[in-house]
Parts: sequence; C-alpha cells; structure tokens
Amino acid sequence: MDETAPPFEALLALRAEEMDALLRELLSARPRDGELARPQGLLAAMRHGVLNGGKRLRPFLLVETACLFDAGHHAALRVAAALECVHCYSLIHDDLPAMDDDDYRRGQPTVHRAFNEADAILAGDSLLTYAFDIITDEKTQLSPIVQVDLVKKLARAAGLGGMTGGQSLDLLAEKSAPDEQGVILLQAMKTGALIRFACEAGALIGGADERQREHLIQFGEIIGLAFQLADDLLDVTSSAEQMGKATGKDAAAGKATLVAMNGEQWARRQLAGLVEQAEQLLLPFGEKAAVLRLAARFVADRQH
Repeated sequence: MDETAPPFEALLALRAEEMDALLRELLSARPRDGELARPQGLLAAMRHGVLNGGKRLRPFLLVETACLFDAGHHAALRVAAALECVHCYSLIHDDLPAMDDDDYRRGQPTVHRAFNEADAILAGDSLLTYAFDIITDEKTQLSPIVQVDLVKKLARAAGLGGMTGGQSLDLLAEKSAPDEQGVILLQAMKTGALIRFACEAGALIGGADERQREHLIQFGEIIGLAFQLADDLLDVTSSAEQMGKATGKDAAAGKATLVAMNGEQWARRQLAGLVEQAEQLLLPFGEKAAVLRLAARFVADRQH
C-alpha cells in the first residue's frame, strides 16, 4: 500500500490487498472438494487475468455497502471475490481479437497475448463459473436464501440483459451508431450492471430493508454511469501509459460515446451532477456512508 496516497485511495488500496490475498487463495494449485485436478496452464492464465493489479473498485463497493449494516466482513469479502472473478472474466474476453482486440490490460499483456486465445477463452469461462461456486460454498457463511438471491442477481447482471448484452450492443455500435439514449442503455448494461450488483449485493448481505436496498440500487446505477463517463473522458484526455491500456480507440473506431456527442466540458458538468445525486441517495445512512460518498467522488475524478 502507498502510504503517501490520499486517505480514500489508501483505503481503496488496503481493500485491494485484502481482495488480492483471497483471490490468490481461491486460485491456488490445490484442487477443492469435487475437483479432479487444476490444469496448471489454465490456472496460470486465470491468475494472469485476475492477479494483475487493478483498483478492485467493484469489490470495494460491495464490502463498503455491506459495512453500512455491520454485516459479516468474511461473507462480504467472498461474494466480492466472486464478483471480481466475473469482472475479470469479462475483461479477458473483451480483450480477445473477436471483441475489442487489445494487447495490454493494466499495463501488462492481455491473457490471449501472454498465453493464447484458447487459454484466454477457457480462463474466462472458468472464472465465470467459479464465481457461483464461491457464492454457494458453505465457507461463504450465508443462508441458502441469500445465496440463491445473490446467484440470481449476479447471473442477470452478467448475462443477456446485463454485461454481455451490453457488450453485444457495443459491438453493434461500431457498425451503426446509437443515439444518446442508446449509448446510455449500452453503458448501463456493459459497465453499470456489475457496479449496481455490487451495491445491491452488499445490501442483501447486510439484511437491508426494501427502501434501503432501493437507495443503494440507485446509488449503484449512478456510480455506474459516472464510471463509464469518466472512462470515456479519460479515453480522449489520457495516454496509454497513464491508463495501462490503449486509448483513443473509441474515436478511431467511430464509436459513439456521450463525450463524443456532447464534449468534454459537458461531461465534467454531468459527472459533478451525478456525484451530487449519489450523495443525496446516501443521506439516510448518515456518517456510516462517508466512505461511499468519497467513492462517488473518486469515480468521477479519477485520473486513470
């Protein structure tokens, strides 16, 4: 952890270290009960796609949302690890030549470059299925009712009506540019769905009531919009060295983004407005939501 980092970024780094330790344990070479073996080449590809840095923002949001209700940290951390497995699977597959065709992710060669396309596909498949294994494992220490609800909501966030559906719309957008509402829908599915799940999952683990859950679902939706808008802004204002991946690809592909449609200044005003909305949604939680308020500002103001 960088001890010179601002307090919020230091906390984010601390949570990331905690998440990395659990992910290393989950992706160890030792087979678990019911597994016949763990092929070392495939495991190495999975570890490359997961243990390669990253802010671990989605796990952070899940754990901190659960903290609002003083929920068990162990259970929240394991569900957060499952969510990160799904997120990393999506990055591995997005980077493939048939998708976004990227050579670098987080400053390192993408999985299909470091290994090969077949291993990248299998690594992504394995991480996706492993996520549901983690949630339903008895070690996660959640009631079966909560486990089933989490599995259902994660499947929907990751699937046809969520992340993968959004990726499909994103690929179509390279051929036929959507209007502004189409871009918002695409981004809410491709990027926002897992961020929304992170906040809702924390509420589920914490036993939130219906009104509290709705506030946190809306908070997740707004954070998802802000994250993608900030990402699109960085794509036109930052270098590949700063981002750890190629930049300017949306413009080169002629892909419609809200920044391209409305300009940088509009995007910055929108981000400020989204942060204000996010903070309003957290008011019922009082000082317990201080970290989540900082998270909203971090998402909007991040530089990489």
